[in-house]
Amino acid sequence: MAEIYLTNTLTHKKEKFVPINSPKVKMYTCGPTVYDYASIGNFRTYFTSDILYRLLKFQRFDVDYVMNLTDVGHLTGDNLGDADTGEDRVEKKAKTLGKTAWEISKHFSDIFIQDFEKLNLIKPKLFCKATDHIQEQINLVKTLEEKGFTYKILDGIYFDTKIYEKKTSNVYGELSNLDQIKEGARVKVNPEKKNPRDFALWKFSPKDVKRQMEWNSPWGIGFPGWHIECSAMSMKYLGESFDIHFGGEDLKQTHHPNEIAQSEAATGKKFVNYWIHTTFLKIDGKRMGKSLGNFYTVTDLIEKGYDPLALRYLYLTAKYRDSLNFTWEALTSSQNALNKLREQIHFLKSQNKRTSLSQEKTKKIDLYREKFILSISDDLNTSQALAVVWEVLKSNIPAVDKYDLLLTFDEILGFDLYSLVEEKIPDEIKKLVNNREELRKANKFSEADKVRKDIEKMGYKVEDNEEGAKVKLVQNAKIQ
Repeated sequence: MAEIYLTNTLTHKKEKFVPINSPKVKMYTCGPTVYDYASIGNFRTYFTSDILYRLLKFQRFDVDYVMNLTDVGHLTGDNLGDADTGEDRVEKKAKTLGKTAWEISKHFSDIFIQDFEKLNLIKPKLFCKATDHIQEQINLVKTLEEKGFTYKILDGIYFDTKIYEKKTSNVYGELSNLDQIKEGARVKVNPEKKNPRDFALWKFSPKDVKRQMEWNSPWGIGFPGWHIECSAMSMKYLGESFDIHFGGEDLKQTHHPNEIAQSEAATGKKFVNYWIHTTFLKIDGKRMGKSLGNFYTVTDLIEKGYDPLALRYLYLTAKYRDSLNFTWEALTSSQNALNKLREQIHFLKSQNKRTSLSQEKTKKIDLYREKFILSISDDLNTSQALAVVWEVLKSNIPAVDKYDLLLTFDEILGFDLYSLVEEKIPDEIKKLVNNREELRKANKFSEADKVRKDIEKMGYKVEDNEEGAKVKLVQNAKIQ
């Protein structure tokens, strides 16, 4: 298998990916704040996470993948440069719609997961909600307090960035452009803060306001700051140090630097080895925004007659670190290309007669496979990998080998091409698959592996993912 290279925002370099404990890989993605619909811009980040997850699984890594859902603590002041001011986004939307904050967060969480599925994104091992982990966040703040990294002012408990730099010899804000995060340059000054860059770990509920989402804590009734949730939840499920952290490029200025600072202050260990940030999606050359009337969701695309996977195709046409411009014309082109690809799969499936291969064509097939994997492994170069797909279709290799290659490529590209030509799985195979699952649950892995081999002898392949085992017919499999 090809070595994987990723551009690490932490070092500003493209680096060879080396897991902490190979073949185990631990990966965390900052998910949405569930007060509104996730936009097609938001989903570009989750799509990129999905591509890397698929690549890692393809390369036989054992991946623990977690994504958060922010349902408390993300304040409106974040848009103005100070995430510790303003209203809670979820509670504000609840007032607007005449619902509870809990109803709002559940409603938009459910829709997000539905859109996630429509884009054929593989669900992480866990979607973790901030409100389900209040005690973990309180415990982390207590640890920081005991180690001398916090102080109290009228509206909450804050993290002291100068003390952090002094005690740890680390540089605060190493992910961001430091000229944008230095004192007074971007962050709105709160006169009570010791340092304008300091940030809230725990916010007190206003004395004259009864919040819907608030909890008792050692410091008083309140709610967690926005940044503390990701540190608390990622370390709970992935450990104090883990491999990969994903997010949109907007998070590298304050949210992710704050995660690093509070996590490493608490543990004394490096928090994350590889930070991956996806560039914004532009709409007709402009930044997306509701005020501009160009805020689009997956539902908007469907209502206009597009397949959500056409958006997935569009995402693939550019590297995740490069700007991608969404236009309806571009989406139409992606839909047409996807339709053509599906037509080709049906055609190739019908041309299933295998003929003897010349040495030249055998070498060409191997080269196409290698070129695709090298492309996608080179910092997730999806545009180059997509180009290989069309090279294969235009080539003179046999149809059955084109078919095999495209289904292999699709394990990473995620168009679910196999489902278009999927054969009915015989009951006998289904029984064997269920038997294997029961053996795996009972930790009888050697016996389960024997059943897998029996399944393969009958011409089928079992693929394991977070949602369970999936079985498919292997084209031209040898039946023994």
